[in-house]
Amino acid sequence: MTYLLALDQGTSSSRSIVFDQQGQVVALAQKELPQIYPQPGWVEHDPMEIWRTQLATAKEALVKAKLKAGDIRALGITNQRETTVLWNRKTGQPVHHAIVWQDRRAEPTCAQLREQGHAQLIQAKTGLLIDAYFSGTKLKWLLDHVPRAREQAQRGELAFGTVDSWLLWQLTEGALHATDVTNASRTMLFNVRKNEWDAELLQLLDIPIELMPKVLPSSAAFGETRPSVLGAAIAIGGVAGDQQSALFGQACFKEGMAKNTYGTGCFMLMHTGTKFQTSANGLLTTSAAQVSARTEFATEGSVFVGGAVVQWLRDGLRAIKGSGEVQSLAESVPDSGGVMVVPAFTGLGAPYWKPDARGTITGLTRGTTVAHIARAALESIAYQSSALLQAMSRDAVAAGAAPVSELRVDGGACVNDLLMQFQADLLGIPVVRPAVTETTALGAAYLAGLSSGVYKSTDELSALWKAERRFLPTLGSDRAAELMGQWEHAVRQATLA
Repeated sequence: MTYLLALDQGTSSSRSIVFDQQGQVVALAQKELPQIYPQPGWVEHDPMEIWRTQLATAKEALVKAKLKAGDIRALGITNQRETTVLWNRKTGQPVHHAIVWQDRRAEPTCAQLREQGHAQLIQAKTGLLIDAYFSGTKLKWLLDHVPRAREQAQRGELAFGTVDSWLLWQLTEGALHATDVTNASRTMLFNVRKNEWDAELLQLLDIPIELMPKVLPSSAAFGETRPSVLGAAIAIGGVAGDQQSALFGQACFKEGMAKNTYGTGCFMLMHTGTKFQTSANGLLTTSAAQVSARTEFATEGSVFVGGAVVQWLRDGLRAIKGSGEVQSLAESVPDSGGVMVVPAFTGLGAPYWKPDARGTITGLTRGTTVAHIARAALESIAYQSSALLQAMSRDAVAAGAAPVSELRVDGGACVNDLLMQFQADLLGIPVVRPAVTETTALGAAYLAGLSSGVYKSTDELSALWKAERRFLPTLGSDRAAELMGQWEHAVRQATLA
């Protein structure tokens, strides 16, 4: 048997999964990652804790699979994107906590860039809209606020990386400072048309080129783990940001194929082939996972608060004791009773891009119960995702392509049948859940498998993809449009300030 190991470093946990050659899960290990909230709107992680939890799960997954490191053909990494780490090249120690993708502290820098008229330049080169979400302005904040960081950076003493780069550095004990095109494309510093760091953008944010990692295709010979890390050297053959990795794991290799990941946030990507398309509907253009030097693109929309709304029901409202209880509580009422929850806890992402929006609950009456609020909170995930797909379809039609005909789904919340059925009803197209829902980790394993010769081509990977269930729309298009109208009204109320 041939085995592949995927390291899946996420926002709320670190996971490691061993896959066999057929893409089936052999063993899985997971550890929670503590969140750090220094002040409202700020979110941090301890980079050493990221590494400790990731290494622990890799070792545990091998033990559960009854395998040794020498039994693994190749290793792939997939990671929370945009989260920014800055560390000392000599000591390997971070100079500050990692600034997480959800963090909003760099918004003043973004506002300044917009006011100076740089939005068009940045979108033309990176495919991104100016937002504190991306790594570049987070890195600028670190250089501006960590004592002596900027002068150390200019002397070449510091290294910047997204979480994949940080893990590569640790796995190779400092031998490798690299990233892949998908993670680089989320920094607001990378020219996605040329697949290289952009000197003009680095200068705009006053970021020394000495900080930046080498950029490789997503499927490539990155290097090997040091034998002391896992017990034997393992080839590192694949790296991709979590959403592009999920697109790859869902076998969405062709133009027009789309997937939505229901995690802490929701992330919808549609493959657009080799065409760089600028969105007219508030979406991003991003690099898709690349198996060669040829550029490939995807249109992306991000919902900042997806499954995290369930955590809020549990930890904030104390409406449920465990996340698994939300479906039964929501199903205890026939509908939300007119209640709408807009979970704009850290602003609203695509297609709205309203950083100042705040969470609201509308439509409350004397008859509203916690079950109605729970159902509305769950449905908010589907409403936000529907707004994304509608924007994506408008962009596709404007570019002369067909609108999305089905949506492949994955992530923790996709196991919720009530949510998936409501999603299909709102969209009016089939929502398809795959047999293997660990598509983010699977994408990293596939990328590693391609570069190490386990698979010959993406056609072989397409043949491995299987559907577990198709949710077909049961709601009339008029009623779906009416519900989306109510949602948009609630969004306007959340953004009045």
